[in-house]
Amino acid sequence: MIKEIIKVKSGSILEDKESYSRVTVLGEWIFMSLTAGRDYKTRRMPETARAQAEQAFRNVEGALAAVGSSLADVIRSRVFIPRQEDVKEVMELIGEKYRGIDPTSCVTCAPLGGPEYLFEIEITAYRGAGSLETKHIRISL
Repeated sequence: MIKEIIKVKSGSILEDKESYSRVTVLGEWIFMSLTAGRDYKTRRMPETARAQAEQAFRNVEGALAAVGSSLADVIRSRVFIPRQEDVKEVMELIGEKYRGIDPTSCVTCAPLGGPEYLFEIEITAYRGAGSLETKHIRISL
C-alpha cells in the first residue's frame, strides 16, 4: 500500500505561480510535467530547438535522479516541437538519448506557451524499469 506521494519542485518560478510540481511520484510511478529547455539556475533559454532539447534533458535527468531514477526508467515520452523544420535535428537527439530504452513516444508540432519555447518534453517513468528484462516483439515485417 502506498503511504506517501512525493512532489518535486525544480526551482522554476512557474511551479509556485501556477501550483504544479515538476515531478510527482506515486509508488514506483514517476510523472513529469512538461519540461522546457530553460536553465533553472541562470534562467537562460537557448536560442535553438536542439540546444533547448539538450538543456531540457539535463533538467529531466536531474529531476529523475532526485527521486532515484534515470532515463533508463522512462516508459513514455511526449515531445513538443512547434516548428516542423526543427523536428529532424531534435529527433536525432531524442534517438541518441533513448537508444536502447525505446519508450512509447508521441511527437507533436503545435504552438507552446510562448514564441521562445522551441522544445518541451513530458515523461512517465517507472522506477526500476531500466533493470527489468526486456522482451521485444515486432508486429510488422
